[in-house]
Amino acid sequence: MNEVKTKAGFCAIIGKPNVGKSTLMNVIIGEKLSITTPKPQTTRKRVLGIYTDETTQIVFLDTPGVLDPAYLLQERMLEYVRNSAKDADVLLFIVDASNPNAFSDFFDNEQIAELLSLKQPKLLALNKIDLTDENNVKRLAALFEEKNVFEKVVPISAIGAFNVSTLLQSIIEFLPEHPKYFPDDQLSDATERFFVSEIIREKIFEIYKDEVPYSTEVEIEEFKEREGRKDYIRASIIVERETQKPIIIGAKGAMIKKLGQRAREEIEAFLERPVFLELRVKVRPKWRSNPNMLRRFGYTPDE
Repeated sequence: MNEVKTKAGFCAIIGKPNVGKSTLMNVIIGEKLSITTPKPQTTRKRVLGIYTDETTQIVFLDTPGVLDPAYLLQERMLEYVRNSAKDADVLLFIVDASNPNAFSDFFDNEQIAELLSLKQPKLLALNKIDLTDENNVKRLAALFEEKNVFEKVVPISAIGAFNVSTLLQSIIEFLPEHPKYFPDDQLSDATERFFVSEIIREKIFEIYKDEVPYSTEVEIEEFKEREGRKDYIRASIIVERETQKPIIIGAKGAMIKKLGQRAREEIEAFLERPVFLELRVKVRPKWRSNPNMLRRFGYTPDE
C-alpha cells in the first residue's frame, strides 16, 4: 500500500494595516487566534495559526501591518514581518480591494518592495471585494497580474469566507512535500497567557478612543489554575503617561470595570472555564521606545 504523501509548510500573511490579515487567518483556522478590530496596527507580534487536513498542513504566520516605523516598537513589528517572510515557503500578500489607491499604495511602499524581492512563491489576495463592485475588482486584478510578480491573484472576502477555499488550494499548490510540523489537533504554538493578554488588548482597542490603545500594553503578572475554584488572572495595563491612567480607569472606575467584564467574558469563552480577572494600571514612560521594556513585554522578533 502506497504511503500518502503530505504537503506542509509556512505561509506568511503580509499586508498594510487593516487589510484583513488576521480575519483571514481566523476564518481559515476556524478559531479566533488573532485579535481583530477596525483600528489599524492591532496585531503587534507574529501570531502562528495551524491549518491541518488529512494530507496538508499550512502554518500561517499572521504578521503586523507593514508601515514606515516611527518608533522602536514599530521597528520591532516590522522585524516580525521581515523574519516571517524569510522563514516562509509561500508569501501571501493581502490588499484591500475597496481602497481606491490600493494599487499605488502597495507598489509605492518601500517595505513592500523589499518583501517582493524575496524568492519564495507569492500569491495576492484581493480582500474586501464585498465592499466594492465587480468591475473594480476585475480592473484591480488585471493591474496586479500585469506586474508579473504573483503566481496567482485571488479575489476574496475574508469576513464572508467568500472564495477562501480557492485561495487555500492555491497556497497548498506551492507548498513543498514535507511531513506535518505539528500534531493534527494543534492550532497554535502560543501559550494561554499570550492569548489572554491579546484578548484584553483587543478590548482596549474596542473601548478606548484616539491614541490611548496604541500607548497601552498588557502584561500578565499572575495566572493560576485553581481546582474547584475560578482560575485567577492578574493583568497590568501599561500606559506611557500619567494622564492616560485616569482615562483607562474612568470616572469611579466605570471604564476599567467595563473593560474587565468584556475581557473576562471572552477569556472564559476562549479557555472554556470560569476565571477571576483582576486589572491594574501602571505607568511606564515611553515604553514603546525603550529596548528593555520591549524585551520584557516579549517584543523579540529575532528569537
